[in-house]
Amino acid sequence: MRSPKNRWPKLDEVSGIEDATPLILEWLGEQGVDALLRVDAARMREGLPPWTFAASGGPLPHGLRADGATAGECLGRALLVLRDAGVTVPF
Repeated sequence: MRSPKNRWPKLDEVSGIEDATPLILEWLGEQGVDALLRVDAARMREGLPPWTFAASGGPLPHGLRADGATAGECLGRALLVLRDAGVTVPF
C-alpha cells in the first residue's frame, strides 16, 4: 500500500482536482465508502448539470449526492458534502 504522503500528486492550476479523482475514489473505497462519478448525456442535452457524484456506506450514515457542470466542479462539491457528513478526504 502506498503511503499517504506519496499518494497525492502535485496538482497544477490548469488540471485542478481532476488529476486526483482516481486517488480520491480509491481512498473512499479504502474507508468502506462506495462512490462513483458519472456523466449523464440526457441531463447534458437538457442543459442540466451532467456530472454526478454519489456515495454511500462505510462511515456515511446516509447516501449522498453532488452535481456539477464539470467533473471538477462536481467533485469539489462532493468533497464539501463529504466533509459535512463527517468524512474529510485528505486532499
